[in-house]
Amino acid sequence: MIESLETGISLIGAEVKSIKQGHMNLNDAFVKIMGSEAYLVNADIPVYQYARPQGYDSRRSRKLLLHKKELLRFKTKIQSGERLTLAPVNCYNKAGLIKLEIALVKGRRQIEKKKLDKERDIRRAQEREMKEYVKS
Repeated sequence: MIESLETGISLIGAEVKSIKQGHMNLNDAFVKIMGSEAYLVNADIPVYQYARPQGYDSRRSRKLLLHKKELLRFKTKIQSGERLTLAPVNCYNKAGLIKLEIALVKGRRQIEKKKLDKERDIRRAQEREMKEYVKS
């Protein structure tokens, strides 16, 4: 994580209640800057249990509330060519408002992902062998 920032998020009423109950999933979510606005894409906020679910899309894009200077600063850093991207880190309640923490992070290449997967598999195999050794 290179830099992080607290932002507001534009929600409809039932989404706020669902988030306050802790029903938000940020897996596979990312932040995309389109024009002069930032959007949270692919975040899953399931329908509130007492709301009417007609026409509700739980994975719709939601606008992030950023100051123009903050948006420009992140946009220039992303366009610098260093494989940087914006990722949502955490969502929380602050004084009755829903806040989203986003961070500027460095993306991994496919080779780096394969290397990390291989290291994780080796570590798991070693732990499994240790467990077997301790049992006997």
